[in-house]
Amino acid sequence: MHAYPDGTQALFGVDLSIERGERVALLGPNGAGKTTLVMHLNGILAASLGTVSVGGLPVTRDNLREIRRRVGLVFQDPDDQLFMPTVREDVAFGPANFGIRGPQLNRRVQEALERVGMLDMIDRPPHHLSGGQRRRVAVATVLAMEPEILVLDEPSSNLDSAARRELADILRDLDVTVLMVTHDLPYALELCERSLILSGGTIAADGPTATILADPGLLSRHRLELPRGFAVQAPR
Repeated sequence: MHAYPDGTQALFGVDLSIERGERVALLGPNGAGKTTLVMHLNGILAASLGTVSVGGLPVTRDNLREIRRRVGLVFQDPDDQLFMPTVREDVAFGPANFGIRGPQLNRRVQEALERVGMLDMIDRPPHHLSGGQRRRVAVATVLAMEPEILVLDEPSSNLDSAARRELADILRDLDVTVLMVTHDLPYALELCERSLILSGGTIAADGPTATILADPGLLSRHRLELPRGFAVQAPR
């Protein structure tokens, strides 16, 4: 459970587990508690009641350094994540704060940028990049930490079709556990085999993404809509 200081109850008895290597979409209407939930995974918020564990390690103050190495959070707005003069410095910032130096730091930066197709932009100022490019660099800043879990908040928002597809190709090839908060239901279907619907601070549905998206009544009850003309058939 989680309540904000003003007494607003955001989460009510959420009970879920995500296995290593799973790709899970977190769906739900605005105000459902999705961002509140994912901010518990790396200790930005603490549970008012109950426990959160990552790889068997409790998310507590004493464990925050290791938890934040294991769980990488990519914010919805890349400008919340990119603040250094160059792409190189932005991607190096996290590992450097963990004491990585010299050739090892350079290797991490280059490998992270290569994974997102942005190595040729390594010395560019982030604010000179397109929105899609900044989103990919934001992902690289997290990958440079070599996380076990990648949490993405609305990764396809404000991207054109080409940038959306390029990011999907990158995410599909990553060998990490993925939790993706999204209103983009086709994106969830493309990238995540499992989906959760969070509604009113509780888990309202949990199952194969295709099964959930093929249930118009379920979607309607939780203010979720597929694009007009986009149909999903439930697997048999």
